[in-house]
Amino acid sequence: MPAKPQLRMNKADKMITFIYYKDLAKGIDFYGNILGFSLAIDQGWCKIYQISDSGYLGVVDEQRGMQNWHADKTVQICIRVPEVMPWYEYCLGLELPNQSELFVSDELKIKAFVFDDPEGYQVEFQESTANDLLL
Repeated sequence: MPAKPQLRMNKADKMITFIYYKDLAKGIDFYGNILGFSLAIDQGWCKIYQISDSGYLGVVDEQRGMQNWHADKTVQICIRVPEVMPWYEYCLGLELPNQSELFVSDELKIKAFVFDDPEGYQVEFQESTANDLLL
């Protein structure tokens, strides 16, 4: 077996999740303008937004990417924030599709809500309700 490459402190530099859009302009507007994430890498037909220090979301034109758009979305985009209530109130004002009520999960130790982005990916904003969690 070959030797495994070493990672600094057992961590990669970045983690990028790619989602595939039929209408790339809608994804650019939603993640860049409406939610306000910074465009970190512009590859033309793929826009990569910085969501956290090392977490990124790539919005890809499905005509050019390595995957195809699918009606069934099997990825949830979860965004951990220090305080979820301001995001909940902001998103209520946007009248986003399928936005849930704010809920608390004692089991997961979170307060959260979900909604669908313009092409049907579920987005969750959450805050920790426990000070002892590393996440």
